[in-house]
Amino acid sequence: MKHLVISALLALFIAGCSSTPDTGAEQSGAPVEGRDGVRTVTAGGVGSSQLPAILTDPKSILSKRSVYFDYDSFEIKPEFKDLVAAHAKFLNENRQFRVLVQGNTDERGSREYNIALGQKRADAVKKTLTLLGVREDQVESVSLGEEKPSCVDQSEACWAKNRRSDILYNGEF
Repeated sequence: MKHLVISALLALFIAGCSSTPDTGAEQSGAPVEGRDGVRTVTAGGVGSSQLPAILTDPKSILSKRSVYFDYDSFEIKPEFKDLVAAHAKFLNENRQFRVLVQGNTDERGSREYNIALGQKRADAVKKTLTLLGVREDQVESVSLGEEKPSCVDQSEACWAKNRRSDILYNGEF
């Protein structure tokens, strides 16, 4: 009898410690990019189809979203300062938008080094945006290291395309 009571109490204790997802509340989290490259946007975000035309119009500087870096550097080149300033101006005028800055590297260097360098590149863009008046809560920076190359050839021209920070607006990440 004693073993039965202890077993029952143990079962109740374990059942009480389990968690069940709350299906009644609206959940929002980070959008997910599947292995097939298709992005799923969660509730509450601004979808890419809802982005203003100025962000997607090829004639607009705001449609350009990549800031390129020299080898082994996280200093924003002078030719990209106007691009970052244009995004800062847009974000200052449209406080409802948020951006994710993804730092990338080429494949040379160790995985750990590339993650650190990618983060420094993303942080350099984030710092510049915030120095230009963008609120801190509008910008998030992450490193992808060498994991999301835009080019896979083994050449200097290709590696240069991978040394970048990409600016993504809410609904695109």
